[in-house]
Amino acid sequence: MKTVFTTGEAAKICKVSQQTIIRCFDSGQLKGFRVPGSRFRRIPRDQLYTFMRDNGIPTDALDSGRRKLLIVDDDVDLVDLLVDHFERDGRFEVRSVNNGFEAGMMIKEFRPDLVVLDVMLPDINGMEVCKLVRGDKTMDDVKIVCISGMVEEDRIQQLRNAGADEFLKKPFDVDTLMQRVCQLLDVEAASAG
Repeated sequence: MKTVFTTGEAAKICKVSQQTIIRCFDSGQLKGFRVPGSRFRRIPRDQLYTFMRDNGIPTDALDSGRRKLLIVDDDVDLVDLLVDHFERDGRFEVRSVNNGFEAGMMIKEFRPDLVVLDVMLPDINGMEVCKLVRGDKTMDDVKIVCISGMVEEDRIQQLRNAGADEFLKKPFDVDTLMQRVCQLLDVEAASAG
């Protein structure tokens, strides 16, 4: 378990900008120390926890140290496969839903770091879910990976315009998805083996 955080790491955990963390550090709101002989700031876990609690920031991201992943697809077998794959990795807290309406509710409640989103859902399509997430400023840091069997280049561009960070065509290799997720979340890719 990590005991000291950089300002960048603290910003990701708190879901705020690094500048916000630096301002809070420099003003004394967030306690920590500077690395001797440098300008780098470091924040001990207990100080970050206190800061988060005092400012109403959910501490579950700090408690688990795991990144939150929401998988949205109406293909139950695929969802089971993905949930199993990411949970076995150990670095992710995973939830899943099977339609766009539940996705909207779960995104607000669970506050995932990343959403794996099927574009063709039975109710609200993935593009609408992208727009919903991108329309909420508190979710600027949420990454979205769209997955779909459709491949028209203009549709993929429309998804990117709506806020998708990445697109994978079905069927895809689960390890490829894992690599993309790790890249987007700035998590080290697990070493094979």
